[in-house]
Amino acid sequence: MKRSVLSATLGLGLAAVLVTLPATAVAAPVTAAPAAPAAPSARTHAAQTHAARTHTVQTRAGSAYAGAAEEAADNLAFFQAVMASARARHAADPWLQTVTVTYDTTNAPSFTGDIANAVQIWNSSVHNVQLQETSGTGDFSYTEGDGSGSYASTDGHGHGYVFIDHQQAQEYYSLRIVAHETGHVLGLPDDYSGPCSELMSGHGPGPSCTNAHPDVNESAQVDALWANGVAAAN
Repeated sequence: MKRSVLSATLGLGLAAVLVTLPATAVAAPVTAAPAAPAAPSARTHAAQTHAARTHTVQTRAGSAYAGAAEEAADNLAFFQAVMASARARHAADPWLQTVTVTYDTTNAPSFTGDIANAVQIWNSSVHNVQLQETSGTGDFSYTEGDGSGSYASTDGHGHGYVFIDHQQAQEYYSLRIVAHETGHVLGLPDDYSGPCSELMSGHGPGPSCTNAHPDVNESAQVDALWANGVAAAN
């Protein structure tokens, strides 16, 4: 999203990738199990690297995001990393029907309330995957800071993270930002042309939009991606 880059928060451009591919293709098998998570310093570096990118977005709703393709690749890599971790657990428990994706909030103390609410929203909206906080290292993490906008990405070490930008969270509804980025963790693409009632429309409807709930179609898409545990990814 970014104040000028809401596309990075309310939307990495997974749309460019996911909208053109079937759900099973999006969740293509990852051949290797996720590597050990990077240390917090590595995550911070990753966030700074992302923030240093020169992609720009016009501040008005409807403007095109120049870095959509790269953001789409980041989103896809993030989802695949989370799915790979879920697949490893599924291998240990083949009868698993509902996948639990774990996360930690150690590096996002200012947004713990929004994160908890976003998780509750998603857990009540879908059935085949559930989010659960962990006191240790999760499948992905939330982190905060001052950057070029909020976004979801991988840190290059088999671990995903959601970065929440302070300035952007002051301009746009912070719970919508967190819920939207969490939608990317679960495999959803952006759809900036959509209405406010569509969570993944991100910055499209403008700062006045405060809807933080996925619509029926978005919930169904997530359940399809995570159907029967990780069967959709095999």
